[in-house]
Amino acid sequence: MSVVLETTIGDLTIDLFIKERPHSCKNFLKLCKLKYYNFCLFHHVQSNFVAQTGDPTGTGSGGQSVYGILSGKDARYYEGEKKPKIKHDRPGLVSMVNCGDNLIGSQFFITLGEDTTCSLDEHIVFGEIAEGHDVLLKLNETICDATHRPYQDIRITHTVILEDPYSDPDGLIVPCQSPEPPLEVLQSDRIGADEDITEDIDIEELEEKRQEKEAQARATILEIVGDLPSADIAPPENVLFVCKLNPVTSDDDLQIIFSRFGKIVSCEVIRDKKSGNSLQYAFVEFDNQKSCEDAYLKMDNVLIDDRRIHVDFSQSVSKIKWLGKGRGVKYTDKDDEGKNISDKYSKYRNKKRDSYDSRNNYIKNKISTHDSKRYRKDDKNYRYRESEKEERVPYTKYRRNEKDDNRRREDKTRTNFRNEGERKTDRNERDGKNEKDDKNRRSNRDDRDKRSNRGDRTQRSDRHNRDSRR
Repeated sequence: MSVVLETTIGDLTIDLFIKERPHSCKNFLKLCKLKYYNFCLFHHVQSNFVAQTGDPTGTGSGGQSVYGILSGKDARYYEGEKKPKIKHDRPGLVSMVNCGDNLIGSQFFITLGEDTTCSLDEHIVFGEIAEGHDVLLKLNETICDATHRPYQDIRITHTVILEDPYSDPDGLIVPCQSPEPPLEVLQSDRIGADEDITEDIDIEELEEKRQEKEAQARATILEIVGDLPSADIAPPENVLFVCKLNPVTSDDDLQIIFSRFGKIVSCEVIRDKKSGNSLQYAFVEFDNQKSCEDAYLKMDNVLIDDRRIHVDFSQSVSKIKWLGKGRGVKYTDKDDEGKNISDKYSKYRNKKRDSYDSRNNYIKNKISTHDSKRYRKDDKNYRYRESEKEERVPYTKYRRNEKDDNRRREDKTRTNFRNEGERKTDRNERDGKNEKDDKNRRSNRDDRDKRSNRGDRTQRSDRHNRDSRR
């Protein structure tokens, strides 16, 4: 029973030891059937020792058996066969990686040395390379870093099962076609497997080449998310980025300081849109590249307004769209095509300033117009109210005077009686005075009645005496 592994450097044909390792062979065949190994990286290669793969994450700590895929994380590993014992005594043997306690997942390795029995005794051999020994030689000669990770991007691209004697476990769904390569594979920072790398190349050159590829991958990601118009675009070479500024430093100050290196097209300190406070960095655009380079060499770490500034070349390309190699650039605004960067930025800033001025003037005019209308309206209402007052002077005046008298009387009462005790004393005195007045009035009325009765009796007696004399 055989399986063909198609890799980026060639094909490998593996003969499986079905009789000696039935469980390991079944796990390997079903993972190949699920296309689990497609795009798996050879993440660990040691010359004359082993080449390890089978981890979809490419880190060496991932992967799971087919039982883990079907049943969950609890069945991530299975127990491998210990007998019969097969030694790692020749190149080309294929073994499942023992993850500890004889637990097997999906990772496997291929031996590259003659005798590696002592160090690989715990791992389980389940097959042997029947065809593709030239590919093993390429794997053995690949250049790796200090962690035995190849600089080249060597991966399994496809697996082909020539014959499968095992029945599929319950729940196994076989994909109808090979999966699409993931984004990590397309944007890998490693050197392509089709690129020519020999032993004559210096390690530093390889590292520099790898870093360039990594930078290209990052630029591709920025292009995908929309931060860059193109991954191959370069920022302008006549613009400086200045940071660590003092908040009090203004555009004019920077322009005066940097103008000694050449003509400055624009100088702008970036400010907060709401508060207008300086964000403590700026962009200075020169007329030519040489002036920009001179300012970069001499102005870094210079003291400005008690602050040590930092100067670097600007990396901003947000206003530029690249048309391709040799075809130049164009701007995001169609009206600015073919113009200089400085003209574009200056026009943008002037347009922005004009819009701010026009908006402020509009607001001022609107406020003044609104105020004048309000004042005229208030004046009209005031005159109307005054005319109404003149028509109703007697009644209004009388009512207002009466209300004012009541209010003054209440205020006087509150002023005279500061607390409840004084108020009670005054009330008692007032009651006593009222009783005395009532008593006096009653006594006066009694006296008056007595006098009237006395007068009546006198008159009657006088009348009686006159009658008796007659």
